[in-house]
Amino acid sequence: MPEKVVIGMSGGVDSSVAAAILKEKGYEVIGVTMRLWDGEHINGQFEEGTCCSLSAVEDARRVAYKLGIDYYVMDFRAEFEKNVIDYFVDEYQSGRTPNPCIACNKFLKFDALIKKAEMLGASYVATGHYARIEYDKTINRYLLKKSRATVKDQTYALYGLNQDQLSKTLMPLGELSGKDETRRIADKLGLPTANKPDSQEICFVPDNDYAEFIYRRTGNPLKPGNFVDVNGNVLGRHQGIIKYTIGQRKGLGIAFGKPMFVIRIDVEKNEVVLGEKGTEFSQSLIAENMNFITFDKLENEIRAKVKVRYTAKEASAVIVPLSDDRVKVIFDEPQRAVTPGQAVVFYEIDGDNVIGGGIISA
Repeated sequence: MPEKVVIGMSGGVDSSVAAAILKEKGYEVIGVTMRLWDGEHINGQFEEGTCCSLSAVEDARRVAYKLGIDYYVMDFRAEFEKNVIDYFVDEYQSGRTPNPCIACNKFLKFDALIKKAEMLGASYVATGHYARIEYDKTINRYLLKKSRATVKDQTYALYGLNQDQLSKTLMPLGELSGKDETRRIADKLGLPTANKPDSQEICFVPDNDYAEFIYRRTGNPLKPGNFVDVNGNVLGRHQGIIKYTIGQRKGLGIAFGKPMFVIRIDVEKNEVVLGEKGTEFSQSLIAENMNFITFDKLENEIRAKVKVRYTAKEASAVIVPLSDDRVKVIFDEPQRAVTPGQAVVFYEIDGDNVIGGGIISA
């Protein structure tokens, strides 16, 4: 009797092809679209979120029908509200820049969905992420490895998976050469999502205006304050701290006659600290809420390749343990726009393994 696997289907081409690959490998595949967010009224018009809109559900349903697999829509709105939206709002109001996709992976796709899958008698959950999971018998651990398609690699957003979650997760797209191959497979199978464009914005902010979204959620209007330099001298007025992020240069709303960058956000003083070109670089950072994959705990300092944001290039650094849950990262070369609230992820120097990661705190 084939093993059951529940695959999260977003209505996009990646999860569609992942479902097809799993069925071809002999699994009993059950498609599930996670209902996360209903949408909201913006300027008198109702806007759906891209993650679980009616069109996304219909696309996923059509793919499931084409593949001949069971399909369900399951309600995860309460979990999403608590673990993703509330977190997103709180972090921005605290002067940090959150990564809601990482929170969604940790609490929804690889926690709540796994529990639902177990209720359905499934051994695994699967997603359309570009990453690989392998079991290493020599160290008795599951490893998270970069995708074969390095350009599409999504391990940065998956560093928070623990051993139990990794043992119950399949990511069939990790072996593909890239998005072009994914679309070729979808086209060959006649899947209706073959040419569907990728979604770019955060799924629950359809107008891409984070500040306005937070106002709609909280009712708290933007609180203007001062732009200051590193010595505390007032340079002008800002529109509210949630409109700015570390490393930002454009959209400051004021001309300085030279490039100026956001280098710090001071919530207590309601100030946005600006610096001249070069001051947006940092030699080190502190990270907390650590999760390690290749071992349980960082006992001694190690060298690693490090990413400070999803789009950043890997940088060589030394990782120094400070406590069970905190590390210091010292870069060989200063890194631009190291941002509190974002994830920092560590990779092996000469391999594809994700060592682990955490959240930048300073």
